[in-house]
Amino acid sequence: MKIFIAGARAITRFDDNVKNKLSSIYEKGYDVLVGDAAGVDSSVQKFYVDRNYSNVTVFASNGMARNNIGNWNVEKVSVASTLQGFEFYEQKDIAMANAADYGFMIWNGESRGTLNNIINLIKQNKSCGVYFLNKCYSINSEKDLLSLLKLCPSSTTATYRKLTKTKTPPLIQIALF
Repeated sequence: MKIFIAGARAITRFDDNVKNKLSSIYEKGYDVLVGDAAGVDSSVQKFYVDRNYSNVTVFASNGMARNNIGNWNVEKVSVASTLQGFEFYEQKDIAMANAADYGFMIWNGESRGTLNNIINLIKQNKSCGVYFLNKCYSINSEKDLLSLLKLCPSSTTATYRKLTKTKTPPLIQIALF
């Protein structure tokens, strides 16, 4: 099984619940697909290098890994030179979602990239565990994700709408007599 693990760049430390989940993946010998960013990506890499785990592949835009702590194989994701910023790094995330059987996201409720990863996984009918607010949520559908968004700041719902290009439901006019 291939597990796509990602999360917010703002998260650099894991609590015991996350460590237990990462240990379970290790003990089962699953293949880990991880990006090359600071934050969760590099922290996941550190976790697995400390265990001498070899079943890790680092995905990097145009093969230029910013972080590859374990000197693992790098999956080069070709990205057009015209793309920059979020759109540039989004391409490697899409490649990981495509290659994965399952996702495990470590989220702060605000990270646009992590939210986009969850969206990409559920669009492909792939399950995703989302660790948020000290709890792991099972996200299997858009309905599950919308329920999770209720726990997030309103700005995250706006980000969701932008990422999915959905419109705010029309306002219903109520006549007062």
